[in-house]
Amino acid sequence: TSFWRYYNQIVQLAVSMFKWEGLPDTVDERFLEMGLFDRGQMLFFEDKDLGYLCLNFNTKGELDVYRRPVGRHAYAANKYQTDKTEKDSVIIYNNYTRTPSIWSVRQYAERLTDLERAIDVNCKAQKTPVMILCDENQRLSMQNLYAKYEGNYPFIFGEKTLNPNSVKAIVTGAPFVADRLYMIKMQIWNEIMTELGISNVSYQKKERLLSNEMSTSMGSVVASRYSRLEMRRTAAKEINKMFGLNIEVNFRDDFEFSADDEGENDMSAGGNDDNSQKGG
Repeated sequence: TSFWRYYNQIVQLAVSMFKWEGLPDTVDERFLEMGLFDRGQMLFFEDKDLGYLCLNFNTKGELDVYRRPVGRHAYAANKYQTDKTEKDSVIIYNNYTRTPSIWSVRQYAERLTDLERAIDVNCKAQKTPVMILCDENQRLSMQNLYAKYEGNYPFIFGEKTLNPNSVKAIVTGAPFVADRLYMIKMQIWNEIMTELGISNVSYQKKERLLSNEMSTSMGSVVASRYSRLEMRRTAAKEINKMFGLNIEVNFRDDFEFSADDEGENDMSAGGNDDNSQKGG
């Protein structure tokens, strides 16, 4: 369905944003990011038999002065489970509010789905903006004729018994608003990209956008990015200190332009430069 298409597309972007370097071979980066996306927190620790692991966990016992759980019960789908504390494990949080991303993604996927369905209905209404009135005994015949009309038949044949005088078509005159609905859909898409910290640019006008203007428009994206990135970096520092590892986490670059351009990058929607606009 449209919902799952949008949902899976956004999830793939969300969980592939960060690049972990120096992770032990026993730690699955994808599982780590999926856990942060779904639950908002994951637990990194060392198992004497399996090595370093990063798994889901439940809070156990009291909280410390910073409202972090002192006791932590880690578990896995294969029924593996173990108890850890703040002295032998590190919690990795998804963001500063310690919340999962799945809540926002599901909401946005539902809104995108609703808009896509509205666009489809509006486009279809341009093809068949009619209401057909007929006698009840002609209902089935009209349904069959309408099916052919909807199927783009070049010719539609009716039976001799069909009384055209008893059939009346009323034009509903559905207005075409699909283009405006599409713009709203793109705005919502940009909202979730901004919330996740993923670069997005919506060109609403055809004049040139300079590099410094582009940088300003990306401010919200960068701000959202910091919340998720810094919590991962904080956890990486704690892990390195506790276990003597050398783990780093960075954001995968998805948008960049050269500072040497001195604000002369042509980011126009039409891609035309000044010379082309002068007609050669």
